[in-house]
Amino acid sequence: MSQTVDRALSILPLLAEGPADLGRVADRLGVHKSTALRLLRTLHEHGLVYRQPDQRYRLGARLFALAQEAVENLDVRDIAHPHLVALNEQCGHTVHLAVYEENEVLYIDKVESRYPVRMYSRIGKPVAITVAAVAKLLLADLPEVERRTVAEKLDYPRYTSRSTTDAAAFLAELATVREQGWATDLGGHEESINCVGAPIRGADGRVAAAMSVSAPNVVVSAEELLGLLPLVRRTADAVSREYSGTTSPGHKPAP
Repeated sequence: MSQTVDRALSILPLLAEGPADLGRVADRLGVHKSTALRLLRTLHEHGLVYRQPDQRYRLGARLFALAQEAVENLDVRDIAHPHLVALNEQCGHTVHLAVYEENEVLYIDKVESRYPVRMYSRIGKPVAITVAAVAKLLLADLPEVERRTVAEKLDYPRYTSRSTTDAAAFLAELATVREQGWATDLGGHEESINCVGAPIRGADGRVAAAMSVSAPNVVVSAEELLGLLPLVRRTADAVSREYSGTTSPGHKPAP
């Protein structure tokens, strides 16, 4: 039975490459055509494959509907939260999770630090989009034209002397973030607060959310916080794997 299931499931990635006839399916599986036909008929009955008029098979609409339904029912916050808590327990600093929605970057989860100093951030509150590490990660993943359009429409408040000052500088920073796969805010919003962040990717490799660790200078220096970057990235990769249902953290987005 397990061999039959394995063979049936092996047909799906083959058809993802494009329509295939019975002979090609049988050859790929290493089975007789009659065996391949039985498997294809079963998948067809469940709507997972479709038999075209030219007698070739392709992936069925039911498969796409199931995939869409699964994606819509995924909640990145629910998946990420235990990982955020574990990261907080390891480092002791404030951990954030954010998403990009309707031209705003919003915090959707937060685990407070273990020390008395508290950050102003609140779940549901917009992020300072031109300086926050999570915002840079989310915007850096946008297609180039959209990235440029968004950057040129933003205001650039001078929160501190380290704030990003204009669209050109912001786009240059986004290009760096896109290439390196992580981001920082070293005193760009508040002189005394530093932050390092990493992306969380979905099954398509695109950035679905971003997470970060933040801490004040009085607790840890910027250099010491940057030392936590490998841990932050490992945590983000773990969330990505669970969120996307893959064994790897996803692919780099296309330019």
